Amino acid sequence: MNPEAPEVFDAPLEVQLAAFVDQHRQMLAGLLDGVDEGEARTALVPSKTTLLGLVKHAIFVERVWFEEAITGRSRSELGLQAEPDESFDLCPEDTIVSVAEAYRATVARSRSAVEGLTMDDVLTGNRRGPLPLRWVYLHVLRELAQHCGHGDILKEQLIARRVH
Repeated sequence: MNPEAPEVFDAPLEVQLAAFVDQHRQMLAGLLDGVDEGEARTALVPSKTTLLGLVKHAIFVERVWFEEAITGRSRSELGLQAEPDESFDLCPEDTIVSVAEAYRATVARSRSAVEGLTMDDVLTGNRRGPLPLRWVYLHVLRELAQHCGHGDILKEQLIARRVH
């Protein structure tokens, strides 16, 4: 649902937060549209940040907050990296298609994980301790928005390089 849709303006908090998070999920996935495999892997900054790495990191973010925090299963049990920085690492088999599909599947699992929960429900599986779901949504929104901004700049630079 589009957060700019009139029916969202007065909707309950659950609806509003979900709409904003979903919008940013779509924007992040869209960073891979219109770039080729080489561009998606191109590092334009000293960190590990690439377009493909940003989407791969978003998978980690979704799984930490909507699997680890909800189920209480450890990152190692879930097959996740121990630290966020490692989630930007690309494997040779990572492609635009494979990472985009993995992200879509992860988002679908995240949506399913919160079905039936309210924003006041407390999640006990995060290392920070018990947190209400509304805090998790706000944190994920912040992460996605930040990475969308990073990705927009990287994509703009990549497109500009094509004409030079």
